[in-house]
Amino acid sequence: MILQTKLKERRTKAGMTQAALADAVGVSRKTINTVENGVFVPSTLLALRIAKVLDVTVEQLFQLGAD
Repeated sequence: MILQTKLKERRTKAGMTQAALADAVGVSRKTINTVENGVFVPSTLLALRIAKVLDVTVEQLFQLGAD
């Protein structure tokens, strides 16, 4: 299974840059970039922090998909 993400879509809808989101959740811009591109699977804690900042649920950001 793979992790599908709508992070970029939700982040841009919220009017945030990768850098602004990274600052808000306490990670680097590169971390946000790698999560958006499916290179890095965020920890539960990071996923929850991102969802809180973007005012969405974790399920609205991430879903399991088939390989």
